[in-house]
Amino acid sequence: MRDIIELGIDTFGDVTLDAAGHPLQHAEVLRHVVEEAVLADRLGLQFFGVGEHHRADFAVSAPEVVLAAIAGRTSRIHLGSAVTVLSTDDPVRVYERFSTLDAISNGRAEVIVGRGSFTESFPLFGFDLAQYELLFEEHLELFAAILAEKPVTWTGQTRSGVRDQPIYPPIESGHRLRTWVGVGGSPNSVTRAARHGLPLMLAIIGGSPRRFRPYVDLFHEQLRSFGRGPLQVGAHSPGHVAATDEQALEELWPHYAGMMTRIGGERGWPPVTRAQFDREAGPDGALCAGSPDTVARKIAATIQALGLTRFDLKYSNGTLPHDVLMRSIELYATQVAPRVRELLAAVAPV
Repeated sequence: MRDIIELGIDTFGDVTLDAAGHPLQHAEVLRHVVEEAVLADRLGLQFFGVGEHHRADFAVSAPEVVLAAIAGRTSRIHLGSAVTVLSTDDPVRVYERFSTLDAISNGRAEVIVGRGSFTESFPLFGFDLAQYELLFEEHLELFAAILAEKPVTWTGQTRSGVRDQPIYPPIESGHRLRTWVGVGGSPNSVTRAARHGLPLMLAIIGGSPRRFRPYVDLFHEQLRSFGRGPLQVGAHSPGHVAATDEQALEELWPHYAGMMTRIGGERGWPPVTRAQFDREAGPDGALCAGSPDTVARKIAATIQALGLTRFDLKYSNGTLPHDVLMRSIELYATQVAPRVRELLAAVAPV
């Protein structure tokens, strides 16, 4: 039986550095991602997610292919996207790929659909960025209809309609494809998730996790207004685990700074400072970095504050090397996860 609190990890397949400080080729990074997932499965973590990006600093552009490779080398861990950019993909093809993954993994596939925080996929796949909202609205509507596992009839503005169309392969009897809606800060996306009866996954990448409480409350309110019962809420946050707080922060800082400054430069933000980094790694920030006990306390506090049933740590952070990532995963699985459950059990009502 799955625990009430699920603890997982995810990665964007960030391009990492070798021992000499040189960036690895994307192919080697992808092989490392598979090894990281195999370790997570062996150590008993419950979810492994890979993000979708189409840019030089992230190696994963085809999450389902990577997840299929992982499925062949694992037996227990659930496997999913983090996220699938549904706005610039075909909902029918997304469902077909993940239902295929579900079949070959014996029911372990999940998908987190979202709009994504980067826009490279719009020109790459021929979509109009001016239709940013409409594309996600319509593609999610069609995807939700497909999840019902009945012949689909749908019409919209952004793709050709379908009429009484079955979608293959179907999910094996007994469950349906587990699908979350990823939300980074849009109340409209929260309402969409509730309207379609899909669990909510919060992307907490900066600031206090407590600022997302209004989104959780809105989600539950909207579920009630649509006549739906309670659904799960999860969250994803970046982090890094090492033996001590000092070691974790010193290992992470140059790689985090490089990544955030590079991405921030694309968006017109000033370079990240060490003071900002330390605030994010502090008790009220989103960055779960430190010793196992420090990270566990932060995760447990976030779970309590937001009423979560799942927490995923984005363990990859810029160019942080593979061997360091493997040690972080090991500490997260063997020390952080049991400590989180211990902390939550201590405050659970009798």
